[in-house]
Amino acid sequence: METKVNKQEQQVLLVSDAKDNKIKGVKGLSENGRLQSAPVNKANLKSFLKVDKHGDFFSNFFSNFFSQLKDPTQFSFFKVPESLALNLAKQMQEELDQKQSINKELYLEHQIDPGKVIESLKREESSSLITSKEYNPYKYNINELNWEALSEIGLSKQKLDEMDLLEPLLKGYKTKDLVMVSLDLGAAVFSLDARLSLKRDQNGEVVMNLEGVKKYPNLNVPFQGHEFTKLDKHNLLKTGNMGRVVELIDPISGQKVPSVVSVDRLTNNLAVTSVQAVKVPVEIKGVELSAQQIQKLKHGEAVLVQGMNSSKGNPFDAEIQYNASKGHIEFLFDNVNKKNQKTTQKDLRVFRGKTLSDSEYNDLLQGKAVFVQGIIDKRGNPYNGYVSYDKVNNKTSFSFDNPINKDSNQIKNTQEQSQTSKDNAVLRPR
Repeated sequence: METKVNKQEQQVLLVSDAKDNKIKGVKGLSENGRLQSAPVNKANLKSFLKVDKHGDFFSNFFSNFFSQLKDPTQFSFFKVPESLALNLAKQMQEELDQKQSINKELYLEHQIDPGKVIESLKREESSSLITSKEYNPYKYNINELNWEALSEIGLSKQKLDEMDLLEPLLKGYKTKDLVMVSLDLGAAVFSLDARLSLKRDQNGEVVMNLEGVKKYPNLNVPFQGHEFTKLDKHNLLKTGNMGRVVELIDPISGQKVPSVVSVDRLTNNLAVTSVQAVKVPVEIKGVELSAQQIQKLKHGEAVLVQGMNSSKGNPFDAEIQYNASKGHIEFLFDNVNKKNQKTTQKDLRVFRGKTLSDSEYNDLLQGKAVFVQGIIDKRGNPYNGYVSYDKVNNKTSFSFDNPINKDSNQIKNTQEQSQTSKDNAVLRPR
């Protein structure tokens, strides 16, 4: 039985477990390395792992899974087109129920040999070790640029070097800040602030790319053949990242390329990175990412990572996402559950290094101003004052004067001013 497969179509991973002889879809690996699967139906289809066309995730998945597996023959894996997954899973299950065997033509057509996948990964790792010895951090050669033409717009080699921009540009990065570019046309002088980067044109020549500043990203017109949906626009304006993979028409080759899209927050221009070029680290701030998390990040999705460690050693949780403009993973702290950001009762026991007593702590929770003595400033000098806690805004505040007395005085003054205004109103002639 031969099935027609569209090479451009995304494929999903199926599995057959010898223990129950059921065809299921692979969802990923649990924290302890166990296979997570689910019945193949419409409701579960979108949650199944997508086969990475470039092999990175695919290889890592099998390497992590089979390294912990005692009996490798227990599972058989298959990759099938997403649009055919429901029908193929049903046919494969019928054959499995009839013959109790996986040596069927349908199985062999879609079956994956994990051993070959893992061996391919090892070969790639060995190859990368060899090439790393000859690693060249520069993407462009300094002599490839037309320095005479660039000098005419005020971007000479000397100026870029003095501004510490030359080396990052040659490595393929955008300038972190905007650069003033001027062009003297004789009758008029044209200038603008732009973000600089290098790229190759259709002829293969290295040219300077100038990204001028826009007031806002233009999301109402098609971009490289893609029309933004309402959700696309919402994501790009909220987080700066679209959050999914779309096929964009490459302006040079004219081919459709699976890509992720972000907004350059400095210029409001749209930035694109092909899925093939997306690089995701296996570890973030001390936390090793799962195969499923890596898969999602490579496809532009946001992933919540818990238990990371800051540079000061403090644990924190945050969502992370690939940003095409920056070319790397970024933190989306605003998207973290607000409950994780709230000050806990344990936090309130210590104020500026001074531990509160049980009675002071309870008074603080009840909304009272607590007089605290012996707080030490940065110079080591002690001082005293009142600490209060705002439950609504979830924050503590300090005052040298009792804030409750302050509020009482303000109310008293307001009442006196109000009474004075009434008296004046009565005495004023009509």
